[in-house]
Order: sequence, then C-alpha cells, then structure tokens
Amino acid sequence: MYSKDKIAYQPLPLPDRQEVTDAQSLEGVTAFHDRMKTRHTIRDFTDRPVPQDIIETAIATAGMAPSGANHQPWHFVAISDPALKSRIRAAAEEEEEKFYAGGGGDEWIAALEPIGTGVSKPHLDIAPWLIVIFAQRYGLTDDGTRYKNYYVPESTGIATGFLISALHHAGLYCLTHTPNPMKFLTELCGRPDHEKPIMILAVGHAAEDATIPAAAKAKKPLSEILSFNPQGT
Repeated sequence: MYSKDKIAYQPLPLPDRQEVTDAQSLEGVTAFHDRMKTRHTIRDFTDRPVPQDIIETAIATAGMAPSGANHQPWHFVAISDPALKSRIRAAAEEEEEKFYAGGGGDEWIAALEPIGTGVSKPHLDIAPWLIVIFAQRYGLTDDGTRYKNYYVPESTGIATGFLISALHHAGLYCLTHTPNPMKFLTELCGRPDHEKPIMILAVGHAAEDATIPAAAKAKKPLSEILSFNPQGT
C-alpha cells in the first residue's frame, strides 16, 4: 500500500512456504486446470440469493492479487439492491442500443454474432449480485494528496482474474459485461472521477435452462498460446 511516510525495505522470511515434489506440483496444477475447465460464462441466471459473505470472501481473494508497487489500484462495488441494479440495466441498455445501431462498427458487431449478445441485458436485473470493478488512475491520501499508481490496467486485470476464479470455486457463475462507454457507472456507484469503471460482473447461480454459445467452447490449442525458448531475430 502507498504511504506518505518513507518506508524502508524490510525483508521478511517467506510465509506460507510450499514444499512439494514435482509429482505433487503437477497434481495440483492439473486439478486446478480441470476445475477451471468447468468455468462457463452464462447469461441465464436464477434469482436465488447469494449470501453476502460469499461475495466478500471472493473480493477479499481478488484483493490479494499482485500489483504495481503494491498500490492495489482497484475498487469493487458489490450491488444487490434491485432498484440500483435496474438503474444500471437501463443505463447499460441505452449505451448498447447505440452500439448495436452502428456505433460499435460492423466488424465488432459481426464478431459478437456467434456469442449471441444483444441490446437486452435482463441478467443485470436477475443476477443477485452485480460487482462493478473500478481501476484507480491515481490514488488519494486521506488529506487529498495525489500519488501515482503503476501498471493500473495490468494490476486490475490480474485482480479481476483472481475474482472470477474465486467465484467459480464458490460454485457461482458470472458474466463479464463491458458496456461502452461506462462513465454512467461512476455516478451510479458513487465513485470518484479518478476511478475508471472497467467491467460489470453479474454473479449468481445458473438458471435451469441456462445455455452457453457453442462458439465459446472453441479455445485455442496450447500450441497457439505457448512458446518455449523462442529464438528472436
């Protein structure tokens, strides 16, 4: 965390040290891989409530992500109030109407066709929780002094990945939603202007008739996303 006071480097013995064999390491990473293979993005939620402490624990997990200079340049707003969710839906659909009317461009809209997205966003009302993720362009101390944050998009992206993984491990489903522009979320969530909204996560349980787009199952093979010891020019 940022501090106005000068903090000297102080090394600490590594806590929570893991001592595992290669076999145990492979077993652990394979189990995690297999668990994450069952993660799916859905748009069909049930209104079954999700206790707040589950959401709190998932966000606490996100807060343990690494970040530039350990400034932790993120803020999460968790919303279960039906009236506020409806206001967010109305504002999001207003932006989506402009997007699908041509604002997004033909190529982008065509790329979304296999995913089955559209203007209507009922999940923003139905899912018991919306988590709005903000990236802090810069930080402010208690007395209003501004300080620089570093690697803000990267840090917030890592924390969001932690959050999505935690929600999946809780047996919940989520949908990443990025209406464009998202400035309306700053006002509706009561956040300061130096925080940039980057995503809405709709979170909850899957409806009995929930579906996923077939195109979402098409993942790049490992050979296309991994290179070992590449030889540069």
